[in-house]
Amino acid sequence: MSSVTDRYDPLDPEVLCDPYPVLAEQREREPVFWHEGMGSWALTRYADSMRVLRDHETFARDPRRSGGKVPEPSLSVQTLDPPQQNAVRSLFMTALRAQDLTPIEERARLLVHERLDQLAGAGTFDVVAEIAVPLSVAAVADLLGVEPPPHGEFAAVSDAIMRSMDGGLEPALVEPGRLARRQLSDLVDSWFTASARPGLLARVRQATADTSGARTRLYVKNTARVMFQGGYSTMAAAVGNAVHTLLTHPGALERMRERTLLATGVDELVRFDGPVQGTTRTAVRSCRIGGVDIRAGQKIVTLFAAANRDPAAFERADELVLDRTPNRHLGYGWGPHACIGTTVAQAGLRALVAALNDHPARLAAAGEGVRRRTATMRAFDTLPAALLP
Repeated sequence: MSSVTDRYDPLDPEVLCDPYPVLAEQREREPVFWHEGMGSWALTRYADSMRVLRDHETFARDPRRSGGKVPEPSLSVQTLDPPQQNAVRSLFMTALRAQDLTPIEERARLLVHERLDQLAGAGTFDVVAEIAVPLSVAAVADLLGVEPPPHGEFAAVSDAIMRSMDGGLEPALVEPGRLARRQLSDLVDSWFTASARPGLLARVRQATADTSGARTRLYVKNTARVMFQGGYSTMAAAVGNAVHTLLTHPGALERMRERTLLATGVDELVRFDGPVQGTTRTAVRSCRIGGVDIRAGQKIVTLFAAANRDPAAFERADELVLDRTPNRHLGYGWGPHACIGTTVAQAGLRALVAALNDHPARLAAAGEGVRRRTATMRAFDTLPAALLP
């Protein structure tokens, strides 16, 4: 009889192509299961995932709370738990709420429209390299108020960091990720020494100019790095997934010309095939989830991909419902450890859909896409398409 590890290998080509059938089977058969390959318990139900994400006292994101270590370059709002993360997260969220996303979204729409003009009539192109990467770099840099790095170079750095998130499955990925983080940290350091430009980072710098100690400044710089890289990689993955969904659901793009469906539809695209597949917590004390006893020190992976298709939480869970509301999906995570760049990612997706609908050429598939061999993030390496008259 096959083990759960055999049935659900997140790096198996078939699972990378479509993880949802095997996750649905696990949710029915064994909603809380031990996965030897990940060395953790895995959760497939929405309610169980939300319980873990909400209970910071029992389930730690910070490995130090269960005896682990965190290198200084990794200390940010994404590794700290409440209340330790509260001050720095509040600093960034306050600066984020102060930003006017309307002009950022409009500039993103114009960028996509210009790219489509260049690609129209030129034959097959790669959606990832030609649209997702430049759009995501530009939009996140625009939000922060920094000069965008060269697309190709940054994509390679981000890719190494993103792949290192699967270090538990493939340890050889850890060191390249560490070196890439150091390279990105050097870029972030240059932002804090250069003249401030209008944007989120300028507000953060102003708020911490005179009152912050060395530890807070470290958290701030590391969080700026995480926000740029995480915002970029999450948005680029979301763009690829969204385009693929639109290409495989005839009529969906046209329906999103309607303003109300554009807003709800973008959320639904992320729920239906989201970029973030899961996140890990560690139990700091013994507990029980879904009838399973979890020991202190054991890891738990909340499988967002499974939770977002849980029929107990979402009616017609396996269908693309563009007017779904409310839509409390976990496509970007949830709570204080969710991707800080969620709002700009959503703005970028709205800009993408609007530009595709505004452009006279019609987007069409031009072959099978190739999924990136990553478990934590669901993304395309390449996604061929063409613009037809």
